[in-house]
Amino acid sequence: MTKQLTIVDAHQHFWDPERNYYPWLADKPVAFRYGDYSAIKRRYLPDDYLRDAHNYHVAGTVYIETEWDPRDPVGEMNYVATLRRETGFPSVAVAQAWLDRQDAIPLLEQIAAFDFVRGVRQKPRANTAPQDGSPGGMMDAAWRDGFAALNTLDLRYDLQTPWWHLHEAADVARAFPDTQIILDHTGLPADRGADGVAAWASAMALLAACPNAAVKISGLGQPGQPWTAASNRLVVLTTIDLFGPERCMFASNFPVDSLCGTFDAVFGGFDAITQDFSDAERQQMFSGNAVRIYGIPADALRAPLTG
Repeated sequence: MTKQLTIVDAHQHFWDPERNYYPWLADKPVAFRYGDYSAIKRRYLPDDYLRDAHNYHVAGTVYIETEWDPRDPVGEMNYVATLRRETGFPSVAVAQAWLDRQDAIPLLEQIAAFDFVRGVRQKPRANTAPQDGSPGGMMDAAWRDGFAALNTLDLRYDLQTPWWHLHEAADVARAFPDTQIILDHTGLPADRGADGVAAWASAMALLAACPNAAVKISGLGQPGQPWTAASNRLVVLTTIDLFGPERCMFASNFPVDSLCGTFDAVFGGFDAITQDFSDAERQQMFSGNAVRIYGIPADALRAPLTG
């Protein structure tokens, strides 16, 4: 990785299971797309992150909700506020919310009151396989009522959904053109066979056609396989081709993706894959787009750090 290339990590997590309740880390059984997740059922705080990222200049990060106790999403943002006071990380945060619940709007109002919160993430109801064409959660009227409140509160929407629901995401983006939608984890391209990649790319193109949609190139790990530039090159370059360098953000998804590779493997892979892009385009994807899209102020960024 070029040491002078500043990173603003667009998707990472901190957690402390000894202090707070995270059902997916504390309860069993929990299905997880990378298989055995026992290695990350431990504290992961800014010092741990900086140790993982010690070979890189990290100027800031975007904290994404951690599936904290669903009874207390505001409590998670209070915890993040404490981390920011004590460590300076994260720069901004994306909170937990359920847009289809009766209390969605009051909750969104509480979340928006935190000056470092930039949006919310939800994983709408989704089908388990692309062969099931029934509507997902983004087509529910109650969900859309909640979504409609985001723009009035200046909140972005982080969407995590499998690629076979991206036609619905595109419909939402067209219906709410003033709301920024950020697709997490590259649309979850789990099937890397030729047909699987082609179907994923076709669905991604639908969302990429919407100017209010951006994408985080992250979460590319595959169960039982190491993270390599060779295995992820096609997905990364296809995503950049569809969305353009100005709407793509690189992100670690740490500590989750530490199950698939080191921080060096992930960001070194992004570096290797994008060597043919211009310096300006690389700066956009490694840091500039995250600052712009998430509205990160200069005083929330730090001088380049090395751990």
